[in-house]
Amino acid sequence: MTPVMPAPRTYREFWPFYVGVHSLEATRRLHFVGTALVIAMPVLALVTWNWWWLLAMPLLGYGFAWFGHFFVERNKPATFRFPLWSLIGDFHMFALMCLGRMNDEVARYPHENRSVDA
Repeated sequence: MTPVMPAPRTYREFWPFYVGVHSLEATRRLHFVGTALVIAMPVLALVTWNWWWLLAMPLLGYGFAWFGHFFVERNKPATFRFPLWSLIGDFHMFALMCLGRMNDEVARYPHENRSVDA
């Protein structure tokens, strides 16, 4: 049976779990693309004065991320149980990837393919 994350009390407790369910580089890259597009959509909406672009934000962000979880990592997105911490984790991981430090985080924590529920 796959280990299950008990409800974390802090983001600091959540982060190692988040890293563990993003153990594959392809999953992290898909998250990176989705998060970059989420950041770009408000800019695009402002530049074009077309606010419909804002509706694309969750579709692009979750679309790329969930594809990575279901078809690459083969686990369930942490968003299903921990939506706020997962969102924070996405931007945390994005920042670390921009700085070239995310691989260090993956090496620091156990990276077996864990699930968010039984």
